This record gives sequence, C-alpha cells and structure tokens, in this order.
Amino acid sequence: MAKSGNSLITRASIQPLSGYILVEPIPAETRTASGIILPETAQERPAIGTVIAIGDDMVLENGKVIKSPVKVGDKVFYKKWGGDEIKVAGEDLKLVGFADIMALVK
Repeated sequence: MAKSGNSLITRASIQPLSGYILVEPIPAETRTASGIILPETAQERPAIGTVIAIGDDMVLENGKVIKSPVKVGDKVFYKKWGGDEIKVAGEDLKLVGFADIMALVK
C-alpha cells in the first residue's frame, strides 16, 4: 500500500472530485492472436476500463449541472491520452474527466 504521511492510501480511499471518474484499466494483451508473446514495450494499453468511483456532478460557471455519464461497475472507453495515471498499492488506475468518456461497453 502507498503511504502518505501517517495514512495509508488504498483505491477504496480515493474519492474523485467533481467531474472526474476513477477507472481501473483492463490489462494490455501479452500475446498476439497467433500466440507470440509481446514484450512490455510493444504492448498497447487499451483505452478501456471499469469504473470504480465517481466524483460529484460538475457545476459549470453558468450554473449548468453536468451529471456523470456512467455508474460504478460500468465498462467504458475513454480517450487514449485523456485523464491521468496514478499508482495506488501497486495498481495502475486512471482519473478521467467526464468529457473524456467516449462510450459504454455493453
């Protein structure tokens, strides 16, 4: 577990701020369709993951409220270069803005 001062940080202790979603990315493929093992440098991380936490609705300067487009447990496609990667307790997670979510996987 990651330590921050005297407190322990776990993925359950992370609450995204308004307008953000915490996503657990799906691991990259390690083999090709023909069975060739890919080195880590050649693996392309898919921009798909499972929503594990959601921040509050986002309120714009004009007072308009933007609600989260997803719920916890949804599988989503997000912009490949959107969001910020964080590492918590050895896990790679991603904080993604509402606007960077492109599609739900059903």
